[in-house]
Amino acid sequence: MSVKTTTLEARIRETPTGGSPLATQEFFVNMGPQHPATHGVLRVVLKLDGETVREVIPVLGYVHRGIEKMGEHLDYRQFVHLTDRLDYLSALANNWALSMAVEKALNFELNDRIQTIRTLVAELQRIQSHQLWWGVFGMDLGAFTPFLYGFRDREKITAILEETTGARLTLNYIQPGGVMFDIQPDFAKKVEEFIRYFKPKLEEYETLVSDNVIVRQRMKNVGILDAPTAVSIGATGPVLRASGVALDLRKSEPYGCYGKAQFQAAVGGVGDCWDRYRVRIEEMRQSLRILEQLIGNIPEGKTMLMKPASKIKLPAGHYYSRVETARGIFGVLIVADGTHRPHRLHLRTPNFNNLWSVTVMAPGWRLADLVTILSSLDIVVPDIDR
Repeated sequence: MSVKTTTLEARIRETPTGGSPLATQEFFVNMGPQHPATHGVLRVVLKLDGETVREVIPVLGYVHRGIEKMGEHLDYRQFVHLTDRLDYLSALANNWALSMAVEKALNFELNDRIQTIRTLVAELQRIQSHQLWWGVFGMDLGAFTPFLYGFRDREKITAILEETTGARLTLNYIQPGGVMFDIQPDFAKKVEEFIRYFKPKLEEYETLVSDNVIVRQRMKNVGILDAPTAVSIGATGPVLRASGVALDLRKSEPYGCYGKAQFQAAVGGVGDCWDRYRVRIEEMRQSLRILEQLIGNIPEGKTMLMKPASKIKLPAGHYYSRVETARGIFGVLIVADGTHRPHRLHLRTPNFNNLWSVTVMAPGWRLADLVTILSSLDIVVPDIDR
């Protein structure tokens, strides 16, 4: 497979081809970086023929902060809080990935209480993330009500996580050696109340959006990403599983308490916008199953097994750990040199590869369909500009 590289300026200045009197003229239009249909500060340059999309060129870098480079100047515990500035809707899973990499390097064993709490809060945030996506997806399609419903329901999880971690968005809770604070005495009770509350609400989601004939027509067979293409791009998470590839690290490489819970990986068949929608709806159901199995049996024990003030020094070497976030695989590669700071730290973020699938899916569809396709990817842009 050969790869051809070019610049954005060269693509825009290309002379349109076609000598027929009926030939249309293609033109370039900026979608973003401030367009309300984009999530975060994303800019895509569109090559259009009328309202038909011929090419999509993502232009990144508008929220680049050099987080990986900053990691070379912070110790391992200090860097945790930067992981939740990437995909802020999967902050806890990002915290977990870095903490696991450090613990793996030190051959550090955790107790069952820490593993259970980590799994519970990660699944709560997975549901919370999908609730926000569902509401914004409806709004992108022109339906404002789902946005209100989604935020109404995710507020209950936000309140639980705020009581547990002290924050509502950029949650810095999972640390090397455990979690920062123990759960509140009524944590289990409130999670059980949420499960009872949300199960019927999820059926409301189906009635309000999933069963809407207009919504279905705008999603079915639109923006198809087949399995071989999804794999070659490096897509993960719901984007990959919607294409029929049943890769879910919680099942294939269990960590935390996922090996003890009974649940299914949500998988699609066609790889269109409808499948990406259905996979996330089903994932919320499966997350509820995981919560139900773990919440009634949280083991006793300490919640932090390392001294918070101690400096963590990793043996020289390469260490890698990865988790399944709400958007796919988030990996952390640490190159340690024996000091309390990493020599090099690289983050494998799911949104970067998932975004690039739009360059394959969008050509040939209309401009309005591009909004549906982009929204079905559930992109969080700071996760890309790291």
